[in-house]
Parts: sequence; C-alpha cells; structure tokens
Amino acid sequence: MTTSSDVIEDAPQADDSKGTTATDTAQPSATLGGEQKRSIEQIALLLFIIVPFLALIAAVPLAWGWGVSWLDLGLMVFFYYLSCHGITIGFHRYFTHGSFKAKRPLRIALAVAGSMAVEGPLVRWVADHRKHHKFSDAEGDPHSPWRFGETLPALMKGLWWAHIGWLFDEEQTPQEKYAPDLIKDGAIRAISRQFIYWTMLSLALPAMIGGLVTMSWWGAFTAFFWGSLVRVALLHHVTWSINSICHAVGKRPFKSRDRSGNVWWLAVLSCGESWHNLHHADPTSARHGVERGQLDSSARLIRWFEQLGWAYDVRWPSRSRIDSRRNTGQDGSRRKKETAEAA
Repeated sequence: MTTSSDVIEDAPQADDSKGTTATDTAQPSATLGGEQKRSIEQIALLLFIIVPFLALIAAVPLAWGWGVSWLDLGLMVFFYYLSCHGITIGFHRYFTHGSFKAKRPLRIALAVAGSMAVEGPLVRWVADHRKHHKFSDAEGDPHSPWRFGETLPALMKGLWWAHIGWLFDEEQTPQEKYAPDLIKDGAIRAISRQFIYWTMLSLALPAMIGGLVTMSWWGAFTAFFWGSLVRVALLHHVTWSINSICHAVGKRPFKSRDRSGNVWWLAVLSCGESWHNLHHADPTSARHGVERGQLDSSARLIRWFEQLGWAYDVRWPSRSRIDSRRNTGQDGSRRKKETAEAA
C-alpha cells in the first residue's frame, strides 16, 4: 500500500439558505445504526448482497429459456439509470464533492434517487467516500485493493476486500467528522435515516408498475425479478467495481496520489464514473470523462440541470485546468491534443 494520500478539501459547511440550521451543538445521527455494525445489520447487509446476486446469476438462463419482456427490460433500464445517476450525480459529485450547487427541489430529488440505489444511507455513503479520498490507496482508506500488499495473492485478496469485504467491517466511518454539513440539514438527515423506506420503495415500484400494466401477479413477479433484484445486483457490482477494478488497473493520464485508473468498458454502466483517474486528480470536477470519446452521462445531465436553472456554480473543468493535471509521460503530448472541450 502506498504511503501518500489524495486529500480533498474539507467538507463543505451547511448553507443556511438551503434550510439548514448550522449550530455548534451536536446534531441527531443521520443513520439508525451506531458507529459499530451490529449483528443484525451484518445479516441484513448479507441478504441485500446475496439475494439480488442470485437473481443476477439466474437472469441469463431465465432470459435464454423464457425470454424477457420489453416491459421488464424497460423497467430494469429505467430504474437502473435513475438510481445510478442518483449515486453518481447526487451522492458522489454533489453531496460528497460539491461539484455544483442545487436548488432545494433538485437537492431532495437527488437524495431520494441515490437512496433508491440501495447502497446505504446517504450520510454514511458520503462519509465513507470522503474518507476514501483523504486516504486514497494509503493507510486509512476504507476500500483500497492494495490494502494487503502488492504481490499477486495480496492483490487478489485486496480486490475482494475493495469490492465487497470492506462493507462488513464492523467499524463505521464517523459521520460527525466526515459529513457534518449533511447532518445539519434536517431534510437530508431525515432522508438518510429513512433509508429502509427508500429501499422498500425502490424494490416495490417495478413490481407495482409491472402488475398494473399486465394486470397479473406474474407480471408483477417478473417486473420485480428484473426491475428490482437484477437491477440492484448489477448496479451494486458496477459501483463496487469503481472501488476495486478502477484502483487496480486502467490508464492513468492524469497526476494523482493514488492508483486510480480509467476503465473504458465500465463507462456506460457506471454513468461516467469509471473515468476515475481524472476524478482523483481533480475531485471537485463536475465532469470525469474529459477527453474525446469519453462518455459521461452524469456530466451531461448536470449540464441540462444547469441550463434549466436547477443547478448553478457548476465546477466545469477548463482546458488549462485539465492540462495542468496531466502526466507528462511519453505520450503526454499526444493526449494533450485529444483533450475534449469542457462540458
């Protein structure tokens, strides 16, 4: 494991204009659990990982044998990208890094959409990710694949840890230290505490829609299988791949203090998050895919939000800012010419 860390700016302070009440007094917890994972939380986490994963494994033979309806496929794709962008735009670029400012309705919508990804309470997610950036691929990183060393066996063990194993670590990231700005926002704190209800809604909506459209219990079941279980499992493993794969392999055209890399084949499914090297070189950038051909649907949606007046003060990367972070390797000059215009 490396000894340097990729430290980001301090957590942004709560803004009173957003309905927060920034005080020096301790705020209520933004999650229902404590600072240590209890046995019941470990069991629940295991179920939320295993059940959707089993559905993902069964999806291929079921689709081959019985086929999949356009309704089920549409529900799976719609809810996948709704919740995926809730994570990438909301939890990650907005709440964690402050890549832009959002009007109150968009702020709430992003919090809810991200919660529907079933990746844990908002404040806990943000706290973990801010800690990851502070100690990226160094001692203290919650999920570095280099945690156990650089030999092949150590890396294999580290990839498992970074992908899934770290989720079962009993010690939780202290939210008061890493996400005080979110705790001070009453609405965001409530959404974070109500994570179980957003999970239930996320799993129930596809089944409800499928049942109502087909007017059958079978339609509700298949919609639940594809639009809920398979969708959640796929999104989970794509998200976790950013922690594991994108910190073990990939091209590194930009300077960062860790081993973050760009993995092109994850770009569409990760909504642009797999252009991970630029993100760690410039964590507050609203766009991660900055070179020609690097698809970044999250950045495109942020641009639309900006044009609609829902988002403002967006931190778009300028050409000079991008070039200042570029590695000056043997093909640095070629890559410099390929830099795309800012979103």
